[in-house]
Amino acid sequence: MFGQTITAMSQVFILGIPPRLAAVWFGENEVSRACSVGVFGNQLGIALGFLLPPFLVPISDDKEKVGYDLGILFYGVAIFTTLLLLVILFAFKDKPCHPPSVAQALSSNQEENYWHSVLRLVKNINYIILLVTYGINVGVFYALSTLLNQMVLYHYPGEETNAGWIGLLIVLAGMIGSVVCGFILDKTHRFKETTFVTYFLSLVGMLVYTFILPAGNIWLVFLIAGFLGFFMTGYLPLGFELAAEITYPESEGTSSGLLNASAQVFGILFTLGSSWVFENYKDLIANGVLSGMLLIGTIMTALIKSDLRRQNASEMASRENSSGQLINNKF
Repeated sequence: MFGQTITAMSQVFILGIPPRLAAVWFGENEVSRACSVGVFGNQLGIALGFLLPPFLVPISDDKEKVGYDLGILFYGVAIFTTLLLLVILFAFKDKPCHPPSVAQALSSNQEENYWHSVLRLVKNINYIILLVTYGINVGVFYALSTLLNQMVLYHYPGEETNAGWIGLLIVLAGMIGSVVCGFILDKTHRFKETTFVTYFLSLVGMLVYTFILPAGNIWLVFLIAGFLGFFMTGYLPLGFELAAEITYPESEGTSSGLLNASAQVFGILFTLGSSWVFENYKDLIANGVLSGMLLIGTIMTALIKSDLRRQNASEMASRENSSGQLINNKF
């Protein structure tokens, strides 16, 4: 439990890395894709978490054999992550020699105070709405993933293997969705519109899942699970990037960290609440409640104003630079 606690604490820092890393190292037309690749990497780790343990620790009645296999699994992870730590410490630079974008150059000149930044974020009404909607979407995803095995086995007894594959499919589809959504953002720069459409399609997927699950066809469950994973995980980099836009010049690490905190709070509440509803009123009501929460989140997302401060700052600085060059050329 002590080891699990330390690992859980590390997650607080890891989840907020993609948007900050993308902003510091990548230009305006690459930042969303870079963020999505960071989310992709996180989801890849989760996918490996589904795949590797059953192979390394097969089911056995021999407790000593299970203990030996667990030792290989845990020591292997410890060695691998230690090597990664050494690489980060000695081979990874804090930031590039020159800022990759005008917005990053402007923000890097400002002094950062964490609590002052948090206070400014709390006063930003668009960010507060996003904070809630992000927490709802990701919280529903956490609850869905946690209860997936119980709900699938309730309607499809003996399908433990397929339940595991459904969970893996959700993660793999989400990896693709995160990259696709990041690519769309870099091409269109339609932050709010892309976020809203993705949120709405997550709601549609959840509604279909609610009624498909008890229908008796597990292959339809596979299909809708892939759809859900694509859009619900694809929403992750969209939320990070929209937050970075509407809160500029605040640190991306601060805005994304609070988003992750919101997701954890909603995830705990939704998981506990859905578990209780499932035990007392079965899956149709439990998933219906989660769908209702996504409906609220979709409506709230529509209320977020498209105040793209980071993009506007870059455009303004570019215009000023162009004007200055024209004046220099004239004289």
